[in-house]
Parts: sequence; C-alpha cells; structure tokens
Amino acid sequence: MFTTFEDVAIILICFLLSLLILLILQHFWPGSRRRINNDIIGWQVSILGTTYAVIMGFMLYAVWTAFQSAEINANHEANCVVNVFRLAYGLPAEQRDQVHQLAQTYANVVVDQEWPEMSRGESKLAGQPVVEKLWAAVVQAKPVTFAEQTSMSLTLTEISNMTQYRRVREIESESRLPNILWILMILGGAITTLSFFLFGTDNFKLHAVQVLSLTLLISFTLVTIADIDRPFQGIVHVRPLGFERARDTFAHLPFN
Repeated sequence: MFTTFEDVAIILICFLLSLLILLILQHFWPGSRRRINNDIIGWQVSILGTTYAVIMGFMLYAVWTAFQSAEINANHEANCVVNVFRLAYGLPAEQRDQVHQLAQTYANVVVDQEWPEMSRGESKLAGQPVVEKLWAAVVQAKPVTFAEQTSMSLTLTEISNMTQYRRVREIESESRLPNILWILMILGGAITTLSFFLFGTDNFKLHAVQVLSLTLLISFTLVTIADIDRPFQGIVHVRPLGFERARDTFAHLPFN
C-alpha cells in the first residue's frame, strides 16, 4: 500500500505530533499538578492498554495469516501450471503442442503483466484469455488410446484446480480490512497514547521517552498491518516465485 518513504513519513508525523501534544500539555498542565491523578489514570491505562494490545495482536495475526494464505495459493496455482505442462505429454500431438505453448504463455503473462497490475491495485488480469484457450485446447482433444484419455482427464483436473486458485488470487488481491476495523485501530491507538500523556511526573524527559516509545510502537504496528493487509502490494508483498520457477522448469523440459 505504502512506499518506504510514506511509511517513514507516517511514523515521523505521529512521533512529532505526540511530542508537540506532550509539550503543550506540559506547558498548560505541568506534571507536578497531574501527579495527584496517577492512581485513576493508571487504572484507565491498564484497561485501555490491555484491550488495545489484544486488538492489535489479533489484527496482526489476521493479516499475516491472510498473507501466508495468498502466498501458498499462488504457489499452488504455479504448481498446477507445471502439472498441466507435464500431463500434456500424454495428449494427442496437436493438443500437446498447444497446451505446452499456452502453459508457458500463461506463466509469462502472470509474471510480466498480472503481478505488476496487482501491485498497482488493478483488477484487469491479462491471463484469463490464456486460461480459456487452455480449456478449449484440452476439451477439443480426441483421445484414442486409454493413456490419452487418462492424460486428458488428469489435465482437465489440473486446469480446474489452476482456475480455482486463480479466482482465489483475484479475490485476495482485492480484499481489504473493513474501514470500521481501521477506525477502531486508529482511534484506539490515539486514546491509548493520550491516556499515557496524562501521567504526572517531575521527570519530564523520562515521561517523554515513554510516551514517544509507545507512539513509535503503535504507529509502526499500524503501518505494518496496512502493508501486510494488501498481500500483492506495498513493501511486503507476495512475489511470483512459483511462476518464475515454473518458467525455469519449462525451459528444461522438451516440447515434444
């Protein structure tokens, strides 16, 4: 979602904003005068901090699990393409050559066109016509021997699986955390941080270090969740390693 510069800028803005609020608060309501309320504030911070930590931990786990699922799904799709290529050896010569060419074309299209499109958040995936041609090439085959019939059946199964994984990848490339959850995380982070501002202490520098450390932790966590939430975009994203390996495999397999 964000570039490295944007991530750093967001964290830096949160840091400076917290420092500014802390300085303003210290000017109008010094720590020596706030200290009398530390017992009440401590109870509030304890409840808020624990609740917010659970929320953030759950969100981070959820987006990371979705990220890993997207990565595994993409690798399964790439494996199906390789299986289609290998199984095509048992098809009649005409369909075998077509499937080999289309499987190689599909891997190239996914790596060179679809992945850059998904990284830009675009949903116009260019590989769908190739998938349709794969289906047509295998369905139109006229197997004569039992081996050809078996190869055709297995190839259709792999194409079906590949199509299913492809649809899942399309959905995952567009899935996002609901806005209500982002409001919850941002608002919860702001409330939790502001509660830490209210602690009263004579050592302003120590209080500033504590508050700014909390701000950095929360802002960095939010940025991390935002990046991982979009598995095919941002700094941390799913790479087309499976399809790159598939292309390497095709380069070492005979085409007839």
